[in-house]
Amino acid sequence: MSRATLHSCRWLHGLGLALALLWLAPASALQLTDERGVRVTVDKPPQRMVSLLPSLTEMVCALGQCQRLVGVDRYSNFPASVRKLPQVGGGIDPNIEAIVALKPDLVLMATSTQGAERLQSLGIVVVALEPKTHADVQRVLLQLGQLLGVPDAQRMWRDMDAEVSALARALPPAARGARVYFEVNSAPYAAGATSFIGETLARLGAQNIVPASMGPFPKINPEYVVQANPDLIMVGDYSTMRIEQRPGWSSMRAVREKRVCLFTPEQADMLVRPGPRMAEGARLMANCLTEKMAGRAP
Repeated sequence: MSRATLHSCRWLHGLGLALALLWLAPASALQLTDERGVRVTVDKPPQRMVSLLPSLTEMVCALGQCQRLVGVDRYSNFPASVRKLPQVGGGIDPNIEAIVALKPDLVLMATSTQGAERLQSLGIVVVALEPKTHADVQRVLLQLGQLLGVPDAQRMWRDMDAEVSALARALPPAARGARVYFEVNSAPYAAGATSFIGETLARLGAQNIVPASMGPFPKINPEYVVQANPDLIMVGDYSTMRIEQRPGWSSMRAVREKRVCLFTPEQADMLVRPGPRMAEGARLMANCLTEKMAGRAP
């Protein structure tokens, strides 16, 4: 072996050793304060995660990291691949034993989810993130991007936000300023002006009949809706009784003029989850406004 060849072999061996040591070196720990106000330290990007909130499940998958999920709550159903994962209860009744059995290195949950302290006592890292507004969606996407080591979370947010703005610009004049009632479910609970849904309606130029003072998702007296007499009704839970059969509702302008959008369960999931399908939900609302308010004087 020539001296040059020997030198080259030694250089390559040294480079390989250096790269191996770099690969094995512990990554810098990531610290963040979650929405409980708890300072959480994550030593390395998690590889086995359990998500107990559908919007967080969708965000993880939108960031291209679905394969890191080993369990989800019973309501996580999008994308379709997560339906094959073990279900470990819900926010109010998580199955702690089932979660522990999955050996996660991180559990994502809402601030209202039960069991955080017990999971932490068992040595499992818990991060509580609960997007409720457009600003929250941006912030949580960036936090998850940091946790997962995904660099393009900010670009994803910019694309979604730009699409909502484009939808707003494309609305016909007749659709602007429509007074809207959005019913989340048949209790009935409504989407108020300060909710994620209310923010989307506002960006589309609609007026929400449920003011900010009533909170994001208030339980509504049906008579309130009759008195408000909205131009358009959006219903996120269409499995309930026909709305024209509700006392007094047949007299409302929106019902008389058939300006009611009934969303399927799949569409309703998209609309009520503040997450990566925000722009798709906005498109459903924009299409409803365009179709139902056509011909109305602006």
